[in-house]
Amino acid sequence: ASVWERDTTLLYLEWVSRVRVNTQAVLKRAQSIQGQKLPKKQWQSAWLLKAVTCIDLTTLSGDDTPSNVHRLCMKAIQPVRHDLLRKMDMHDKGISTAAVCVYPSRVADAVRSLKAANSSIPVASVATGFPAGQTPLESRLQEVRSAVNDGATEIDIVINRMLALTGQWEAMFNEIRLFREACGDAHMKTILAVGELETLSNVYKASMVAMMAGSDFIKTSTGKEAVNATYPVAIVMLRAIRDYFLCTGHKVGFKPAGGIRTAQESLVWLTLIKEELGSEWLHPHLFRLGASSLLADIERQIYHEVTGQYAALHELPMA
Repeated sequence: ASVWERDTTLLYLEWVSRVRVNTQAVLKRAQSIQGQKLPKKQWQSAWLLKAVTCIDLTTLSGDDTPSNVHRLCMKAIQPVRHDLLRKMDMHDKGISTAAVCVYPSRVADAVRSLKAANSSIPVASVATGFPAGQTPLESRLQEVRSAVNDGATEIDIVINRMLALTGQWEAMFNEIRLFREACGDAHMKTILAVGELETLSNVYKASMVAMMAGSDFIKTSTGKEAVNATYPVAIVMLRAIRDYFLCTGHKVGFKPAGGIRTAQESLVWLTLIKEELGSEWLHPHLFRLGASSLLADIERQIYHEVTGQYAALHELPMA
């Protein structure tokens, strides 16, 4: 069976290496999605609350401390002010963010804070030499194991971009398989760092290889590249997810991350997912938004819908 699996994998990798993406068609589709009318009033608020439940609330700064991770966890548990939710009759619907995402060294802090608050929100951790992915393989694997041991149930790994840029798809597949094993039962989100892959064809190929190697999600960016989540790369990744599903019957999730800051943008992302993959992907187990400042803008928009006024900065608690 293992020989057969290896031969099949090589056959698919051979096919992947020959894929070409029609860039003009992708750009045209991206333009059309941005030109669509978005929901207004209470319908907008309903979609924004849906977006909140799909956010991986993130802090990935050099100055992260146990106290600001604790604050992030508290915001994840109560992402929108209780009185605003009550006025929308949504106060008892258990609205929280999908996860909290931190560096491996802060995982234990996040787990402790959420446990103390009796919350089951998962803790995600970036790993594998985030954001560059250029550290030795063994230390990248150890980082995954360490985060899992500390209680992370989701691991956001980064691919080695050098392997993608030089067309070493089998080597990339083998590396991601090792990360998959190191994750154990934890969900694995694979960050492609699309801003550094140079072409849309490379984005499609990397997406396919990451899914073949066992990724539960594919994610656009670390948020540290010059170019992060854009609609054209998202369309290519979503088409790869759809192709993979049609070939295998297996659903892989999608996570745009980096530079998503406004409530309006989150509505465009939800629209794109609904149109490209369908409503069943519009749930936290198949769609996440990687963000740190997005939630604040969503809460401001909801405050405006409920009260008719925009909130002053001090009126909404920060993450």
